[in-house]
Amino acid sequence: MILLAIDTAGTGCYAALYDTDQDTILGAAGADIGRGHAERLMDFVDAALDAAGMTLQDIGRIAVTVGPGSFTGIRVGVAAARGLALALGVPAVGVSTLAALAADHKTGTPLMVAMDAKRDEVYWQRFAADGAEASPPAIAALDEARGIAAAHDGALAGSAAALLRDGAPQTGDGVSIATVARLGASLDPQTSLPKPLYLRGPDAKPQAGFAIRRA
Repeated sequence: MILLAIDTAGTGCYAALYDTDQDTILGAAGADIGRGHAERLMDFVDAALDAAGMTLQDIGRIAVTVGPGSFTGIRVGVAAARGLALALGVPAVGVSTLAALAADHKTGTPLMVAMDAKRDEVYWQRFAADGAEASPPAIAALDEARGIAAAHDGALAGSAAALLRDGAPQTGDGVSIATVARLGASLDPQTSLPKPLYLRGPDAKPQAGFAIRRA
């Protein structure tokens, strides 16, 4: 099966074509663009298809990162994955950024992934030595997250790791598009539908105090 992997949950915007039978990335494209995912994503999808020598009709599944991460980037990626899946008549699955980070930093020991959520908050999740989820994705205040990390008997990874434990490695939150593809191939489309994993409400709040006068 040919799987299209998409990652727009962070500052990067990436797409790749993955052959699940051969466990091989056939073509990939993307860049760390900061912003502008909506304007660039489909260009990167086209470039990945060209690199693989394929067309959209060759795709049998789509996998997309669903967060936590950039609100705008997540919306762009999930909307694109859903739209392409509907147009092509193929399943789509959502891949957690925390799970992808855990897979990228797998050490054979229990692992806590911690992403800097800013505002003195941390996105976090614990994983067992075999990579299985040991807790659900969550957000915590920095002091609370430090207590969780202190009680965690294992390694730390992610942009907030050094904030939670002295001597922890300073790593970023970018994930490998190949990891997104492999995780997406292993998920059940019936239980892993792509929907944003928002652990915190959006910064923009709807205005209140205005009413439409009825005629």
